[in-house]
Amino acid sequence: MDIRCVKIFNHLAQSLHFGRTSRACNLTPSALTRTIQRLEEELGKPLFRRDNRSVSLTPAGVIFKRYAEETEHRWQALQRELADDEALRGEISLYCSVTAATSILPRILQAFRTDHPGVQIKLQTGDAAEALDKLKNREAEVIIAALPEQLPPAVMFLELAQTPLVFIEPVDGAVPLVNDDGAVDWARTPVILAEQGLSRIRVDRWFQAKGVQPNIYAEVAGNEALLAMVSLGFGVGVAPGLVLEQSPLQDRVRVFEVAPGLPPFIIGACTLEKHLANPVIQAFWATAQAGQAGFS
Repeated sequence: MDIRCVKIFNHLAQSLHFGRTSRACNLTPSALTRTIQRLEEELGKPLFRRDNRSVSLTPAGVIFKRYAEETEHRWQALQRELADDEALRGEISLYCSVTAATSILPRILQAFRTDHPGVQIKLQTGDAAEALDKLKNREAEVIIAALPEQLPPAVMFLELAQTPLVFIEPVDGAVPLVNDDGAVDWARTPVILAEQGLSRIRVDRWFQAKGVQPNIYAEVAGNEALLAMVSLGFGVGVAPGLVLEQSPLQDRVRVFEVAPGLPPFIIGACTLEKHLANPVIQAFWATAQAGQAGFS
């Protein structure tokens, strides 16, 4: 039984999803299946129950999970003790949106890399709405995300920036449509919204408070797709101001005022409380805290 198999088991035991674990561990689905089968053969017990809909740990899997987590922690500690110098070593996995990767992370990563060149940084980018799931499923140890309506238990949050959540319209287009009194006619104006995430929660609540049933033209995944559709004149949308500032489409869309305004996003670093026992995560967290003033 090698340490890589233990790490793969730990990820799958947390995610309970073969597809997510195979992607996160850079394995083909068949290679992941073979790895788990080898562990099961070595232990003489099935570790997972699998069907077409779900994956769960067997009683033996629950027992082995305790052993595997302790083994991985001990392996990391051993690597640090055996290092020839006092430099911090190991790896850290990060997840954030493209916008955060180009606007918030660079200052933190530059400082962290300067102080800890022996740490390998693994960065994934994607839809910000999926960030907390990435943390929960062990696909990332630290994420950069907006503070949710309710922070999940045992998740630590470090504020790094704030940005307004704004309505945007195309510079060249025939939307929004307005009534004779100059107010937006939301029943006729096409609206493009995020499929999921905090911006969708807040704009849905905003429409409900106004007693308005919006004319939803499209629901998209990711702010970049939303900006593209608005810039082409398909409708109006809602996006964080930081995304707009970083977008190559910023000259093709503009903010328009609504009343009342939407609550701003508070953006920060998130990790599980237990991850802060890892010296590498501790060091990254300390670097992010030291850089907070640069984002104010």
